[in-house]
Amino acid sequence: MTPAGGGDPADAGRGGGARPLRVVFAGTPVFAATALAAIAAAGHEVVLVLTQPDRPAGRGLKPQASPVKALAQQHGWPLAQPRGLRLDGRWAEDARAAQAAIAQARPDVMVVAAYGLILPRWVLEAPRLGCLNIHASLLPRWRGAAPIQRAIEAGDTETGVTIMQMDEGLDTGDIVAMAAVPIGPDESAGSLHDRLAALGARLMVQTLAAAAAGPLPRRPQPADGVTYAHKIDKAEGVLDWRAPAAVLARRVRAFDPVPGAVTTWDGVPLKVWAARAETGSTDAAPGTVLAADDAGIRVQTGDGVLVLTEVQRAGGRRLPVRDFLRGAPLGIGTWLGGGD
Repeated sequence: MTPAGGGDPADAGRGGGARPLRVVFAGTPVFAATALAAIAAAGHEVVLVLTQPDRPAGRGLKPQASPVKALAQQHGWPLAQPRGLRLDGRWAEDARAAQAAIAQARPDVMVVAAYGLILPRWVLEAPRLGCLNIHASLLPRWRGAAPIQRAIEAGDTETGVTIMQMDEGLDTGDIVAMAAVPIGPDESAGSLHDRLAALGARLMVQTLAAAAAGPLPRRPQPADGVTYAHKIDKAEGVLDWRAPAAVLARRVRAFDPVPGAVTTWDGVPLKVWAARAETGSTDAAPGTVLAADDAGIRVQTGDGVLVLTEVQRAGGRRLPVRDFLRGAPLGIGTWLGGGD
């Protein structure tokens, strides 16, 4: 395992006097924008940015630029937003335009982070040094779309970032660099995302510095230990009170901030943003409120008690339970729905 060192990413990128690389960057969300900013700060030349087309967002569902697009526009970097990259696919015209833009950019390397489109062979072979991906797990564990959430949901105590030389498989390429971090016992997907985004940016800057100086070390992923982090479905956020409290507590953390864990109270959605599991059971049916005070809302589960400590009613704000209960008293014996 290659540890991620400390220090300023810009200093790492200039290490050894190696020349800056011409970088095509492909990414979309904040996780990717963090890496793009670090690559530019390290002195590499961003010759083209690829990102997803603008998507409707917010209450007005107006098209919103991705964080990567916003950063590219701020710096004046060339930008492309193809709807697809297959030259023989539905968006072949977009793909041909992207192909021309990449060829004109003459990249040394393409860096990919949470882009959202599958890269066909012509893209993988276009840069001189190929395509390097920042993946938020210790591959081969948690290949796929939602590695951060699935690691927390599964109860992993460690995760990290892998820099991978991309191939045509789903996160199956050779490992170039890797760094691990512990997952805190109360850590949410949101806080872990931010830590891994910073780590991924730092590790990629170090990798590009090494690539500028000579061939990168590569090793195949182990055949054992492969797991898949399937995309999160909004329906997974519904708390099934028949599940064990420990499982539900992990799901609350894994789905914060998206899609959010949810139950119902009198038929109205109630988001659960923070909770802890406690051992012990009663004869009450799963979903029954056993107590509700400043310490939390204690709910019977299929095994143990889940103590809700931060919740949100529809149209309201996220509130600590002590504040929530002042405006919405919740009596003992109340039943919270979900999963039935």
